[in-house]
This record gives sequence, structure tokens and C-alpha cells, in this order.
Amino acid sequence: MSEQMVVAAQPNAIFPEHFLRRSAEYILSQQLADGAIPWFSGHYADPWDHVEAAMGLSIAGELGAAEKAYQWLAQRQLPDGSWWAAYRDGKVDNRERRESNFVAYIATGIWHHYLISGEREFLLRFWPVVEKALDFVLALQSEYGDIQWAVDADGVPMQDALITGCSSIFKSLECGINIAHTLGIERSDWVEGRRILGVALRERPERFDRTWESKARFSMDWFYPVLTGAVSGGGARRRLQKKWDEFVVAGLGCRCVNDEPWVTVAESCELTMALLAAGEPGKALKIYRALHRWQDRDGGYWTGYVYRDSAVWPEEKTTWTVGAMLLAADALAGLTPASTLFTRVNLLDAPQDAEGFHHLDQLELGGVQR
Repeated sequence: MSEQMVVAAQPNAIFPEHFLRRSAEYILSQQLADGAIPWFSGHYADPWDHVEAAMGLSIAGELGAAEKAYQWLAQRQLPDGSWWAAYRDGKVDNRERRESNFVAYIATGIWHHYLISGEREFLLRFWPVVEKALDFVLALQSEYGDIQWAVDADGVPMQDALITGCSSIFKSLECGINIAHTLGIERSDWVEGRRILGVALRERPERFDRTWESKARFSMDWFYPVLTGAVSGGGARRRLQKKWDEFVVAGLGCRCVNDEPWVTVAESCELTMALLAAGEPGKALKIYRALHRWQDRDGGYWTGYVYRDSAVWPEEKTTWTVGAMLLAADALAGLTPASTLFTRVNLLDAPQDAEGFHHLDQLELGGVQR
């Protein structure tokens, strides 16, 4: 039996008893009546981290609460398909910009939820939301494949690209294409957009961080191309090995940045999944098992730990950190049909049938209330 199979067969060795229930209850305790999932009580919600937490709810079987979270996003989608950077107490909290990777992530969440629920009607209802979001994002793609990181308050593209952001979009495009193809819809422009984005991430480093200081100090720039499938196989293993000692602290986890003594739980979870994607299950399990020490009595996980000072910092238990813990647990233990979403590229080659397309015009805005 392979190490990966042993991991999947022994979930209790990966996380403590009642982990799923306690984690879900923490996210539910922070979710607002309208469906929004802020970072924590009193803080804002942003579209990307909101989806990360919603995916955690789906994994834990809280499908109704997850759908309510996606409905919240659908109701706030702007006419051009985007969302503002942050929302608080039912109002826009940041009108300075709309970030492309934030906008694209709805496709990942919707596909993830469908993989778990198997509800085709759910895909049909949210197809118009996903389509408008990804069309907005791909309108920001340059001829070289990179995607501008944001538009400003007036909708003017902010000219530069982020490796982490574009990597996240790469996975979201995979999910969006799969949604379209499952519904029998052809989006060859998305397929081509994803292809040239992958080329940019692998072969055009000069297209990123053109107008600001390099983001290479952030661990996400290191492992996100692997996590999202832009870099795979031997190239993925070599990429992770190259900066392993720069970012990984033995027994603690992954640093957020290479110049601070600060390990963060969410980055450690994402690195766990990137290692699985690269065929390194032993390293993945070792990192993940060490993270449960950061769970508090209410089920939440502290965001990070400054090991130089032996101190939790910041003193925040973010919902997206719990979402990341659940995603990594699923990837390791195979808890749901969505367990390989971040560890494999599963791109459907062509539309499965035309049934979905014929139903779309019968649904008012895809059935999503706005």
C-alpha cells in the first residue's frame, strides 16, 4: 500500500476527533444572517476568503450554509461581473479596487460545491454568476498571458500582475471550464486564456512584479503555481525543494514571508496540498499534523505564530484559516468527492452534452436572486 493510501485509510491520524464538526461550527458561528462570512466577528468579508470558508462548510456537510454564502456573493455581483474588495455589515467596505483573483475564485467555490453535492441544478443557477465573473477577469489578460491584478474605483486596469493571484486564477479557470463543459457549454476562449496564462506563469517571469518590489519573499509565490497546477510533475518537486529551507520551519509549518519569524496556518495548509500535488505525501502529512496545536476551544484556528517570541500573532481566528484546514484535511484523507481539487488537474476536455444549455434560458438569471 502506498503512503498516500495509508494516509487516506487512517483519517484519525491526520486530525483529532470531532475536528470536522468543531471547525464547521466555528465558521457557522461567524457567518452572518445574510450569508456573509467575515474574517471574524466585526471584521470585513472579502470575496476570496469568503469562498475559502464556504468550501470548508461544504466539506463538513453544511451544504445549506455554503449555498447561502454563494447566494450572498451572487446578490452583490456588479453588472460587469466583479465584486468590490471588501464588505462589512451589508455595505461595501472598500471601493478602491476590484481584484481579479478575488473575482475569479467564485468559479472554484461553485465547482467544489458541485463535486460534493452532485446537484446539477446548483451549477445551472450559478452559471450566469460564474460566466460574468470569468469574462471580467479574462478581459484583463494581456497578450502575454498574464492578468492584471485589479481595476481601480473607476474600472481602469491597474497594470501589473501577481504570481499568486494569477496562479489562483489558473485554477479558477480550470473550474469554470469544467462547469461550462458539464453544462454542455463551449467556452474555447476560457480554454485558450487558461493555456496562455499557464505559459506566462511557467515561462514569462518578467511579466510579474513589473512596477513594484518583487513578491518573492512571500511563500505563496513559491508554492501557488504548484498548488493550482500551473507547474506539475518533476518541475513542481524541484520548485518546492529549491526554497524549502527558506520557508519551512521544522515542527512548526510554513512562514508567510522569508524574512520574518512567523509561521501561518493557512499557508501551511496550502503548502500541504501543494506537496500532495507534487507527489510528496510524507512531507505533506508531517506539516499538517503539526497544525492542530493552533486550534482554540471554540474550534477556530489562530492565524499565525511568531516563534521568536513564542507568541500567537495576530490574536485572530480567521474563518478562512479554518476553511484551509478543512481543505487540507480533505486532500489528505479523501473525505469528499472534491478531495483532489487542489492536488490534481482534472480538466474536462469538451462539453459533456447540450442539456444544460437548453435549460439556461428557462431560469431567471440562472435562478439566483439578486
